[in-house]
Amino acid sequence: MKLASRANVASSFTIVKGAMIDETQSVFAAWDFARSKRANLDRLREENFIGAGTSTWLRDVAKVLNRRFEPDGRDHALVVLAKNGCDLDEWRPLLLWHITRDEFLLRDFLQNWLFPTYDGGAFRVRPEELHSYLKGIRKRGGTTEHAWTDTTLKRVAAGLMKMAVDFGLLRGSVVKEFASYHLPERSFLYLLHALREEKQSPQKVIDAQDWRMFLMRPSDVEQELLRLHQFRKLEYQVAGSLVQLTLPCSNSREYAERMVA
Repeated sequence: MKLASRANVASSFTIVKGAMIDETQSVFAAWDFARSKRANLDRLREENFIGAGTSTWLRDVAKVLNRRFEPDGRDHALVVLAKNGCDLDEWRPLLLWHITRDEFLLRDFLQNWLFPTYDGGAFRVRPEELHSYLKGIRKRGGTTEHAWTDTTLKRVAAGLMKMAVDFGLLRGSVVKEFASYHLPERSFLYLLHALREEKQSPQKVIDAQDWRMFLMRPSDVEQELLRLHQFRKLEYQVAGSLVQLTLPCSNSREYAERMVA
């Protein structure tokens, strides 16, 4: 059964549990499209084929994956990539993008706190700097499932920072520093296809706030488009206010299949 959208739910649970990059890749690599999501997750709980250290962690992995993903819907291509051995460096940023389709808190943190902080020239960041931002979640359209205690606030701040480290945007332990991040070429092309499906207009694709999650400004996106045009990986033409963008595939699912062909 398809879950109702949680796109505006600020879930402390999923943030505190973390990115689960290796676990998600392992589960998706073994995914059986002939079975329902529930059946696949039941098999995970029964067989523990990811080697979870405790039954509690195994239960949490299944619960988080159930909340985050729709393998038969919007996340189908991500699963196809995992099943066909997509390189982890290319798959990881796509995992991040797919998680944020239905996870308000991570998306909002990356777009509206981490990127502006990076763009403002900051070099180091600390979890406690996030506290005032987190207290304003509702003002930005997020809803919490329950009131957060100070302890929850601190755990969520630490969890968001840790996820940024896990996805390569930050580095360090207590004090985090911005990493020198570069979105892999094929990951960039996949996201272009996915955003083109959502935004339609080439200019809206370039200006999409999604790129902020990878510490990219619209000018960075344009520069990469020009480079890929030069190498004939796509067609990108600008004439005044007219922007033309022609991609190699008709949609992200088709491009994903090309990535692992």
